[in-house]
Amino acid sequence: MVLSADLDPVWRPCILEDQDAQVKAYFARRLDLTGTEVGSLLADPNQTVRLNCARRSDLSAEQVERCVRDRDPNLRYFIARSPQLTEEQRARLLADEDELVRRAAAKGPKARGTRQRPGQAPLIR
Repeated sequence: MVLSADLDPVWRPCILEDQDAQVKAYFARRLDLTGTEVGSLLADPNQTVRLNCARRSDLSAEQVERCVRDRDPNLRYFIARSPQLTEEQRARLLADEDELVRRAAAKGPKARGTRQRPGQAPLIR
């Protein structure tokens, strides 16, 4: 349902409150999320939900900063490849305590692709 191309808008707030992190993680990959929905997902306690948001190319400057400061090195790893990083943010990630985050930041920006299967909404890969 969360990947459906014709998802009824009435379900969107329910999905954001769903107890199953996998449901929210798939929802986070939809291209049609609002800034408020992305913000809610970035505040989720589950790292996989936040990680799927870090791959987005439509994050606000505040959302990018939130990802850069996240406690989870896996999330910092994904945001380290974002073309939205400022030079100061990239410098902080180049000096990160986690070696893989530092390596990702050194590689520079990576374009994220999308995919859409029949009947599904466009998703971030």
